[in-house]
Formats: sequence, C-alpha cells, structure tokens
Amino acid sequence: MAEPIPPIVQLTDVRKAFGSVEVLKGISMEVDAGNVVCIIGPSGSGKSTVLRCINGLVSINSGSIRVDTHQVETLRTEKMLVPLRHDVSMVFQQYNLFPHKTVLENVLMAPIQVLKRNPDEVRSLAESLLAKVQLADRGDAYPGQLSGGQQQRVAIVRALAMEPKVMLFDEVTAALDPEMVKEVLGVIRDLANEGMTCILVTHEMRFAEEIADRVYFTDGGIIVEHAPPKQLFHNPEDPRLRAFLDKVL
Repeated sequence: MAEPIPPIVQLTDVRKAFGSVEVLKGISMEVDAGNVVCIIGPSGSGKSTVLRCINGLVSINSGSIRVDTHQVETLRTEKMLVPLRHDVSMVFQQYNLFPHKTVLENVLMAPIQVLKRNPDEVRSLAESLLAKVQLADRGDAYPGQLSGGQQQRVAIVRALAMEPKVMLFDEVTAALDPEMVKEVLGVIRDLANEGMTCILVTHEMRFAEEIADRVYFTDGGIIVEHAPPKQLFHNPEDPRLRAFLDKVL
C-alpha cells in the first residue's frame, strides 16, 4: 500500500501575539498539493496573519509551520528565507508595484535579483505570463497607466514569475471596483484549474464556495469550523459561523 502523501502546507498549534494582543491562538491547518483553501471570517480574526506566518513575513511565538521541505519557524534570516520565497509567493490587497518601473521591470526584478535567474529566461517567462492574463501589450506601461484590476493582475504575474509551489492571496479584490473584481478572480480560477496550490483570504463568499476544496472560518484567533464549501456554507454547525454567514450572504 502506497504511503500517504503529506500535505504541502501544515500548521500545527500556531500562536502569535503582537505585544499583549494574542492574534493567533493555536491555529492548525493542512493543505494538500493542488488544492485550494479559502479562509473566511470577520475583520481582526487573524486571517491575514496566518498567510504572513506561512511565508515567513511574520515570525510565530510557538507551534510549527511546514511548507513542503521548509520548516518555516527555523528560518531566522532573510538569506535563510530565500528558498521559501521561491516556493511560496504572496499577492496582497495593495498591488505594491514600483511606480517608476514598467510592468515588465516589476515582474523581472525578484527572479533576477533574489533567485539569480538568467535574465533572458525570466523575460521569456514574464512575457508568457503577461499574455496569460491578457496583458501582453502592457509590458512597457507604468503602473499608473493601468486600471486597478490590471495592476492586480500584474501583481499576480510578478508572484508567478518566482515559479512557486504555493500561492497566497490576501484579500486581493478588496481594493478593486466591482467590475474589476471579476477579471482578477478569473485569473485565480485559471490558476486553480491548472493545479496550483492556493490559499486565499477572501470576502468573496460565492467565489470561495465555487473554487475551494476546503473553507476555514476563523474568529477571535482560532479556527471555529472547517469543511468542504458545500457543507460549510449550507449546513454550518457553529453559531458564530451561522451568524457570520447571515451577515455576508
């Protein structure tokens, strides 16, 4: 009998405090390779902090985080974090593009400077990724010349140019006008359909129900309930989750 394949992302009893405020109070979570996990919950429930802990932007106080072969809590320096940054890319609510650099320059920077990749290879990859998100003709444009939806698609391409194994999305549609949300969610949908492991913090409940293999509901720094989307959205067990869904659906 074949050995079971371990999850690509595993959090075990993760705790994190900022000063005297405990933001994560023992978070445990597993994500299998190729799966999509959505994290939902009220503001201030620790959702975004979970993502920042997974990619080493925020250090944890206790517990453990493993991403593929990386034991994240042991990576103490920027140099030690570089291999993790290769395997885990994060897209934020704010696009964080360099305004004085073109779209193509924004995409090329990290793979060339951080991963020391061949510039010609990276340029070829970047151009193909821009074409994939319908921005093939905007490589020479500056971020200020793009719509919010276009800038967020560039931010996704920049993350993909690192050729990660896991993509983290932190409320990536929150700053967008409603008509631009659809184009960004479409890019994420395509990535999921291609088998990219994705972890999303999102307030787009219908999208979470459509795309996720499993949904986690956080409140007050703990995971209150998690289940496949059909079960979680249509047959929630915990009263806190029921009250949350009554407000947002």
